[in-house]
Amino acid sequence: MGSVYRSRDLHFPNVVKLVAVKEMVNLAPDPQIRKTIVENFEREANILATLTHPSIPSIFDYFSSEDRSYLVLEFINGKDLEAVIRESEGFLSTAQVVSWAIELCDVLSFLHGHKPDQIIFRDMKPSNVMVDNRGHIMLVDFGIAKQFQTGQKGTMIGTEGYSPPEQYRGEATHLADIYALGATVHHLLTKKDPRLEPPFSFNERPINKFNQDVSPEIETVIARALEYEANDRYPNVAEMKDALSAAARQTGLLARMPSTIASSLETNGIKPLWSFKCEDEIRGTPAYFDNTIYIGCYDNNLYALNAAEGTFKWKYPTDGGIVSKPAIADENVYFGSEDKRLHVISARSGKISWSHFAEGPFHSSPCIAEGHVFIGSDDNCLHAINSMTGRSAWTFTASDAVRSTPFVAHELIYFGSESGEFYCLDFKGNIKWQFRANRGITSSPLVTEHAVYFTSLDGVLYALDPSNGWVLWKFRMGKGSISSPAILENLIFAGSADSFIYAIDLKTAKEVWRFRTEHQVTGSPVVYKDALYSTSVDGHLYCLEARKGQLRWKFATEGPITGSPIVYDDIVYFGSTDHQFYALLA
Repeated sequence: MGSVYRSRDLHFPNVVKLVAVKEMVNLAPDPQIRKTIVENFEREANILATLTHPSIPSIFDYFSSEDRSYLVLEFINGKDLEAVIRESEGFLSTAQVVSWAIELCDVLSFLHGHKPDQIIFRDMKPSNVMVDNRGHIMLVDFGIAKQFQTGQKGTMIGTEGYSPPEQYRGEATHLADIYALGATVHHLLTKKDPRLEPPFSFNERPINKFNQDVSPEIETVIARALEYEANDRYPNVAEMKDALSAAARQTGLLARMPSTIASSLETNGIKPLWSFKCEDEIRGTPAYFDNTIYIGCYDNNLYALNAAEGTFKWKYPTDGGIVSKPAIADENVYFGSEDKRLHVISARSGKISWSHFAEGPFHSSPCIAEGHVFIGSDDNCLHAINSMTGRSAWTFTASDAVRSTPFVAHELIYFGSESGEFYCLDFKGNIKWQFRANRGITSSPLVTEHAVYFTSLDGVLYALDPSNGWVLWKFRMGKGSISSPAILENLIFAGSADSFIYAIDLKTAKEVWRFRTEHQVTGSPVVYKDALYSTSVDGHLYCLEARKGQLRWKFATEGPITGSPIVYDDIVYFGSTDHQFYALLA
């Protein structure tokens, strides 16, 4: 019915201003049909005149002359996605396709939220999407876009292969655009044109059957968008974007996306599954047990929250701030407080079972093994307490405050002190060996069959022989550290006050990678699947690709984060000094 021309706007004789001129030739013999065609063309002009969005071309003018009508539009210097598919030799980059899909979600969300009436595009397909010279997408050809009114039906308009079943019946809601977007992304990832396939057969043609570089997570998102029944698709485009963003973070695609898309998703694209506000700062680390999160707070309370929904279950009051990470055993919760007490309460009800008094505050977290609770205190002692009765078995006096959380392995107890002494005790509290670092050891040790690993305020990550305390190797960081290490295969990870997260080769003690945050890293990194999660005093939770150190995403809070995250069942939990406790999709 027409053509699009690249033209020069002669209203600006001293500069070359290019525009696109869309020409519609109206040769219909029936006067009523001719009138309808003109009205539809005018509707496109009217819709475009009301829209201002970076992914929608601006309209400059509209006019008719005899049997032709014209739109004067912003000129897009680029090519449409159908040409991109046609000219590519192999498969398109999955990261690039997903970034385009996320941009298309944004523009469709803008149209669907248009006031006073939402706009349904109704013809999403590769030839109606252009990529400009900056690499951004532009949605073109609003010829059949329609302002939607509930209950309104119309004739079947759209493109076979991309349009959903209900659109063939003259019914097109915003869910039709979701289906067409899914069909467009399916075409981009597989290079299989849906116009050449049986209608509505996407479920018989899974993406991974043609392109094995596409992850199951991305394929699942597209498959839901292509559900035959409209109500089985995403309820809105925003949820589809969230699903794509989450899949990109989980699979590491985010690190390979164009920087403008990746940077926006790193911060703005992440929404908590839930958050819970306490009355003061959260400086410690949570614990998980039986679908419940337990977290201490500087409002002197230990909170029990529903892990799935973040709803409040109960809280237990103490007389001091709580930074100790709770430990759970025999359906009891064990944790220390600055009120100089080890509290033991029922995990179900929050009622006290027993408590143990020390001569100083507890900043160490308890370790439960062999029927005993081992916990350090600022009274310079490591306390060994019967976990059932609360009676003291023995105390060991160190040279300074014990804020390091003890680690039990090989029937031995390992921990550090604020003077820099590191101890190895037997279960009777007798020293087997000790080692001295140059400054205090707040870090909790990590013990394997071959080594004991911990950091020190002297800026060193140590590896000692667990049987005699001899130094196996040292790795020097830029500043001191209180971060406890974590291991994945041949890598060990730790944070430092120099703002870096380090990955060190366990055998060679050489740096594999480092990642810079914007402030001290006091929390301990956590490994989950192939990702590393770490907090920073800059107020962010970082998700890195563990083996390479590439940023997958980050989430900003309103205050410094000093504690460590935990990850359970694909959800990462952590608290911030902004008084909030967060649950995010890992």
